[in-house]
Amino acid sequence: MKTVRHISECFVQPKDAKTVQQKPIYLSPWDLAMLSVHYIQKGLLFVKPLTTDGEEDSINSLLERLKEALSVALVHFDTLAGRLATLKEENPNCYSVYINCNNSPGARFIHAAVDLRKSDILSPLDVPPIVQSFFDNHKAVNHDGHIASLLTIQVTELVDGIFIGCSINHMVADGTSYWHFFNTFSKIFKEEGKSGPLSQLPIHQRWFPDGYGPILNLSLTHHDQFREFCISPQKPSLESNPRPMQSAIPPTYPHCSLPCDQQTSCKMDINNRSWLVPPLPTEYFGSCIQTVWGTAPSGELLAHNLGWAAALLHWAVVEHNDMAIRQWVDSWLESPFIYQLGQFFDPYRIMMGSSPRFDMYGNEFGMGRVVAILSGYANKFDGKVTLYPGSEGGGSMDLEVCLSPKSMAAIESDEEFMSALHMYDEIARDKTCVIGAN
Repeated sequence: MKTVRHISECFVQPKDAKTVQQKPIYLSPWDLAMLSVHYIQKGLLFVKPLTTDGEEDSINSLLERLKEALSVALVHFDTLAGRLATLKEENPNCYSVYINCNNSPGARFIHAAVDLRKSDILSPLDVPPIVQSFFDNHKAVNHDGHIASLLTIQVTELVDGIFIGCSINHMVADGTSYWHFFNTFSKIFKEEGKSGPLSQLPIHQRWFPDGYGPILNLSLTHHDQFREFCISPQKPSLESNPRPMQSAIPPTYPHCSLPCDQQTSCKMDINNRSWLVPPLPTEYFGSCIQTVWGTAPSGELLAHNLGWAAALLHWAVVEHNDMAIRQWVDSWLESPFIYQLGQFFDPYRIMMGSSPRFDMYGNEFGMGRVVAILSGYANKFDGKVTLYPGSEGGGSMDLEVCLSPKSMAAIESDEEFMSALHMYDEIARDKTCVIGAN
């Protein structure tokens, strides 16, 4: 069995130490609620460039350029070079978590290799488990950021490809902030650090409702209490082989064998920035998400068309407004809670994450266009669907679907569904049509 070999690793500091924030960065309710959730793990696969120089020299040159670009990027995203720290006070009791940028070793940078080709990763219908080893902080939860790096870049050499995997603590950044960093990292790399001032600087100061902050009490008393009450044992382990399947999904569904009155739901992450009044800028750097959802009995879903189901989700988004956001925040402030991994699992729920609006294919690191986007172990469970922009462009979407073996086998045995899927894949290969919803 092939394994990923770690060749070297180091820590990267911001290029200009004078810019590092000296004061603690206290976290918002949205950040603190994510303490026991996994890191964000996404990465980009490129074709390994042909070179007239020695391959080792070429790789070493790429690694040095990446480290230099990362060091420059951390000048602006210095919280990613920090670590989490705990504030504990008595009389009155207070237990909170913040970002400490002082005296940190920095962001982690790993060079690794594996004796596989791009086709070994992309040809199977199911994403090979070894892809999980293309990312650092495997199975880590955000609270581990007290010791673990808040950001790791892992560069994994394949025989004919290069994979750049990025792991970021989900308390420190949501998807919008994650891709803001990644896009900036790419821009600095392309311009070799000579781009001058950035046009979209991250805003690290957190949002708090009037009368609250910056220190919010989690109502805990010690670290062991966090471990006991906040990390749920209920999350089904991926060792039982749920099978993420990355493909563009055609607009059809397999037949359903659930009871007609079985309540089903579709949950979606939603970005709060534009819904607040006044709105937060896109550059707000942190976790700023909540969830919205639509529910319906399975019988009703089958009795109506896709437009009916889409309308349920549409109205869930429409009803998410400033008032709804502030009600959630007020509820959290009254009784702080931390999301538990187990609570995301429901056999009758689909959970949608990420967004096709994020600029993923626009990232370049001197190796041409991105070949594929892949994710790691983090935040995977039965019913998780991750959205990416379609590789064909034009408003298309690719979906990475994670299901238990039983559910995936049921889909694969559904002739109507699979014939439609294969038809769309063939059309995509001919490049005569864009796969997915527009």
